[in-house]
Amino acid sequence: MYFCLLKGNCSISDFILNRHMKYLGLDQPMLTEKGALHTAVEICQQPQLWEKIYKSLLLQKPELKEFLNEALAKSERIILIGAGTSAFIGLSLRGIFQRSTGRITEAISTTDLVSHPHDYLFKAIPTLVISFARSGNSPESEAAVALSDRLCKTCYHLIVICNADGKLAQYPAKNKFVFTLPKEANDQSLAMTSSYSGMLLAGLLIAELDQLSTLNNIIRTLVKYGEKAISYYAAELKQIAEKDFSRAVFLGSGPLFGTATESHLKLQELTDGKIICKSDSFLGFRHGPKAVINESTLVVYIFSNDEYTLKYEKDLVESMKKGNRPLLEIGIMESQLPGINLDHKFHFAENGSAIREEFLTVCSIIPAQILGFYKSLQVGLRPDSPSYSGSITRVVEGVQIYDLKKI
Repeated sequence: MYFCLLKGNCSISDFILNRHMKYLGLDQPMLTEKGALHTAVEICQQPQLWEKIYKSLLLQKPELKEFLNEALAKSERIILIGAGTSAFIGLSLRGIFQRSTGRITEAISTTDLVSHPHDYLFKAIPTLVISFARSGNSPESEAAVALSDRLCKTCYHLIVICNADGKLAQYPAKNKFVFTLPKEANDQSLAMTSSYSGMLLAGLLIAELDQLSTLNNIIRTLVKYGEKAISYYAAELKQIAEKDFSRAVFLGSGPLFGTATESHLKLQELTDGKIICKSDSFLGFRHGPKAVINESTLVVYIFSNDEYTLKYEKDLVESMKKGNRPLLEIGIMESQLPGINLDHKFHFAENGSAIREEFLTVCSIIPAQILGFYKSLQVGLRPDSPSYSGSITRVVEGVQIYDLKKI
């Protein structure tokens, strides 16, 4: 086995005190020496964290339901906001929130909203703002919420956060509900891993709040998929990380475009930009971006499990036979896809599709996290703090928030 699962009452701190446990093939002294302990633990804790998030939401469902009933009764639109990795969560959630609520839903980065608030916020349109944040201390996070209250006559705030003490969680909004993930979701490493998948799952479950008690089987399946990705595929991903590629492209459609975008960032930041990455949709990649492919490019296809969508995705894979060929092609999929010839295939299920496409986003990020972890080590970096120059920090620093004088 390539990792040790946290079971029962075993906590992250228990692991750190146990020198004999291994995560991603490395024991505690080696992980500490390589500056990789937090990243390895946080990647591998995800399946158990997902179970805890589900149980926590079940307990808080009555209060959350009361808040959402009022917010949705008075709101005409929903915006999903966050910065960086937290913004990509909205890319995966936009569709499910729009379908489940019947409200127009947009995914907007706080970095866009803060610089151009009048393009996204409208006084006459009552809005439910759903914020995602690990620390809640990024300057744009609090500023985006404050601007929403200032520019929208009616505004409700649902804050999904990993740090109950963060400035965002403490923001004194009138119409606010804060859902705080279990404390271990507040990743200590630079790159967000369990915080990302945890907040993503929380968002999916909130969108399906009325059916929450019926989603237990989906959670069990996700846990099984996550454990398989970590336990059975880590060694193969380590071998891929040792290959000589300098570029990587991640492709995903619909909600999995958010996964592709986060995968792109994860590998790029864990390697401090030594691996230049790009993300796109399968169809979008044909329209010019395909020119990036050369003999040092790794291509990762994050396949949908929707039969209609897969037709377009398979066509793109077939089209890759023309023009420049990449170094390696990898597929991440729920179940085996016959007729697709790739260098590596990572599938979660043995007996066909078992979960809806949106929920597949939660486990499909894990291969990129593991790949980024090993590639970081391979290029001589410390995964917990891979930014050699210090230009990238766990909480963004140096952003000046200016007063919006003209309304």
